[in-house]
Amino acid sequence: MKIPLFYVDAFTSEVFKGNPAAVCLLESWLPDEVLQSIATEHNLSETAFVVRQEKEMFQLKWFTPRVEVDLCGHATLAAAHVLFSIYNFGNKPIQFKTKSGILLVTHTSDGKLTLDFPAYQVEPGKSLASVSEALGKTVVELYTSRNQFLAVLNSEKDILALSPDFEKLKELDEKAVIVTAPGKDCDFVSRFFAPKIGINEDPVTGSAHCSLIPYWSKRLKKDILHAIQLSERTGELWCTLSHDRVLISGNAITYMQGTIGITITPPSNLVAFT
Repeated sequence: MKIPLFYVDAFTSEVFKGNPAAVCLLESWLPDEVLQSIATEHNLSETAFVVRQEKEMFQLKWFTPRVEVDLCGHATLAAAHVLFSIYNFGNKPIQFKTKSGILLVTHTSDGKLTLDFPAYQVEPGKSLASVSEALGKTVVELYTSRNQFLAVLNSEKDILALSPDFEKLKELDEKAVIVTAPGKDCDFVSRFFAPKIGINEDPVTGSAHCSLIPYWSKRLKKDILHAIQLSERTGELWCTLSHDRVLISGNAITYMQGTIGITITPPSNLVAFT
């Protein structure tokens, strides 16, 4: 079996920046344990697997090196980037059928891709002292959203200076920690740590902005926001809060294209979604 493979740097227009994702184009679904093994072999924060269903509709799954996840922004952006480069969709949006529902991606006139994702509200969190200890920095506000902590720090300088204790992060109740603060050259900055699911630090996390945008929109009293994720690779996002959705825009660039060769025959009755 030959599987087309692409490595794409998402939320950047430069190679070696943004968040790298692997995109695998399948003719039909393979067993999840095989998909997980492929993602583990890649050892990137996310591998996206795509099966075409009809016209502009595709089925999409995401795997970290350890687990399947129910939502991923940068790998969705990467998958859309690959598909727009292969198929002539024109101005039509790509539709992805996922475990988080139907997700739309549109190609904008300035060359960016825009994800139409759900907006998630944040609730007050209860483990401020433990999160502060794990991060090695005092958290001034703590919230939870989608089994993740959202920790607010005082400044961009504090975000850059973070050197978390990943073992302590694994002991926290939630699966990941989003850290954020006001930005100097943008509305806000962030970083994302998720050692519980095999990602010590994710370079640029589109799905985290499903929670970040509602928080910062309320705090700054504006619906259009410019964000930078301050990992070593860095990434840039342009976001809009639209009722119960967040529109997350960014660039993407292909780093590598190749083929995976494995010997397995997919069961003909394997169906991913109903």
